[in-house]
Amino acid sequence: MTSPTLITTAAAATGAATAPLTATLLKRAAAPIPVPATAVLAALGVAAVTAGWLAGTLPGWWVPVPVLLTVVAVPLALADLRHLRLPDVLTLPAYPLFGAAVGAAALGGGGPSLAVRAAAGALLFGGAHALVHRVAPGSLGAGDVKLSGSLGAVLGAAGWHALALAAVLAAPLSLAVAIVRRRGRVPHGPALLTATWLCAIFPAAP
Repeated sequence: MTSPTLITTAAAATGAATAPLTATLLKRAAAPIPVPATAVLAALGVAAVTAGWLAGTLPGWWVPVPVLLTVVAVPLALADLRHLRLPDVLTLPAYPLFGAAVGAAALGGGGPSLAVRAAAGALLFGGAHALVHRVAPGSLGAGDVKLSGSLGAVLGAAGWHALALAAVLAAPLSLAVAIVRRRGRVPHGPALLTATWLCAIFPAAP
């Protein structure tokens, strides 16, 4: 029987293995990120998700959603921190990728309501961010708006509460980023991605 440690290690290695690809895509989009840091953070994130599954806090059919979120969120957060950009090369593919993961989760055990909540979450979360961007363009960039729809799908699937919780969590996380940076514009992407990831690994609905 395969030990939990071996499973977690293999999962972490798989997460780390995605770093060269995402880093290459971002480099081509003129937003290079360090591969080692990306690999380490992706490995830690995927390991945390796997540990949650092994501990019984995450059902197996839900695991692909936070795993995929991890390997997309880490490089995007690093790109936004370094370049104040959320390149389309990752934000746009996130829609079909997250959609496929949520669809598989719905078929695997989550039920049709999971997909319905995901679609509604994408519209609500994306729409709310688009409205803020329209009213106060300086507070949210276009990249944040593009990202918010796909994250809304994950949050909706995680449970209705997750949409509001992520928005609330993003505020202190953005403040933390501002304190660390101490200069220039504060990127909203890292806080939004982290808040969504936390809601995805501690979901109520699944």
